[in-house]
Amino acid sequence: MAKPLYKVTFHNHGKVYELYARKVASGALWGFTEIADLVFDVHEGLVVDPTEERLRDEFGGTRVLHLPMQSIIRIEEVEKKGQAVIRDAETGEKVVTPFPLPAKPR
Repeated sequence: MAKPLYKVTFHNHGKVYELYARKVASGALWGFTEIADLVFDVHEGLVVDPTEERLRDEFGGTRVLHLPMQSIIRIEEVEKKGQAVIRDAETGEKVVTPFPLPAKPR
């Protein structure tokens, strides 16, 4: 039987994050939920999703993420992994990091 997969939605610095993980448990730290074994898409070469790349840069080396209970919006057990996203908490729109543009010459 395959390991369960969880979609974790939580608030972080005015944004709503959606991550996927294999382990979710109430933590040893009172008031915190442990999120472990984060799941990211692995792409060779070309970066297909800049949001996924940003999340991997931020959380890629994390063994266990301890989230305060009040920051968690929802935890769902899902069949398969969807797209990991970062949304603005106010508008709900996806936060996409645009490609850097060259500076204007002076």
